[in-house]
Amino acid sequence: MNVKLERIHRMLVTPKTDDGRVYFHPILMMHAATLYGKTYSDFMLDHAVLVESNLKLLEMYDHDAVSVISDPCREASAFGAKVIFDGENSPKCEKLIFSMEDVEALQVPDVYECERTLDRIKGVELFRKKLGNPFPIIGWIEGPLAEAADLSGISDLLMNMIIEPDMVKLLQQKCLCMAKSFALAQIEAGANIIGVGDAVCSQISQEMYDEFCLPLHKELFDFIHEHGALVKLHICGNITHILHSLKKTDIDILDVDWMVDMAEAHKIMGEDVMLCGNLDPVSVIMSGTKDLIKKKYEEVKVSIPQDNWIIMGGCEIPRDTPIENMKYLREISMKY
Repeated sequence: MNVKLERIHRMLVTPKTDDGRVYFHPILMMHAATLYGKTYSDFMLDHAVLVESNLKLLEMYDHDAVSVISDPCREASAFGAKVIFDGENSPKCEKLIFSMEDVEALQVPDVYECERTLDRIKGVELFRKKLGNPFPIIGWIEGPLAEAADLSGISDLLMNMIIEPDMVKLLQQKCLCMAKSFALAQIEAGANIIGVGDAVCSQISQEMYDEFCLPLHKELFDFIHEHGALVKLHICGNITHILHSLKKTDIDILDVDWMVDMAEAHKIMGEDVMLCGNLDPVSVIMSGTKDLIKKKYEEVKVSIPQDNWIIMGGCEIPRDTPIENMKYLREISMKY
């Protein structure tokens, strides 16, 4: 095992992961809130609900990391965007950016002064207090392109990447400053891994990724590394076309959605990157039989070395996923 991979494994270790089992890092949001008897809005708005619901599921599923992931609107709220919460539904973020003048006037906020960013920082602190060291705690930030989409609307963002690229790049620079500040605050609160959600990257070409995202990802990930944490990049959807570019960013953990071939991803990303995934969270983990879950688990297992693999759904575990299915996935991953 090379030096970089050894460091990643050291930072993923828990008191229970020295028995050869596969690391298990499910993304738990709506599912956690529901089993805890709270609404999704409760989960997003109160770090105590987020933490306690995740700890309840930690007892049930015996997974190997916890996360403060909840929704993509915390930074947007700090920037001043209006966020509308509606019980069990995903929040809606109203557009804040309409023009270059809006971008130029946009101020990067203090993450300790905004209620929603401070709430996430407090969530990291509470996790660390409850779990102690060395349990892996994953902080969470929006990547520069995803945050730009939150502030300006995804359709307008994609259009402006073509017709007003300077506007998009300036907006991304301000989002990058926010991402660094928010990541650092969570590292100082106790996170040893920072998850970076940049889902829009699956919707653009490799050429556009290289122009708009690659330099910013390199800068952001270097910053996180300089402050002692690992980088976990999460891009929903099919990222096969940008894997060669992602290889240049020096990430530690790459979430891989179900439509990406894990063997191909491992071949491209190399021996020093952990791949996290990639069972279909809906058709396999939520709706599948035990036979299907085992079959799909084995397909991934034979395509990637254990040292480079964290078992997870390709994305969030759906709200109505049967407890028995999650427990079974944990059971079979104990027997690598």
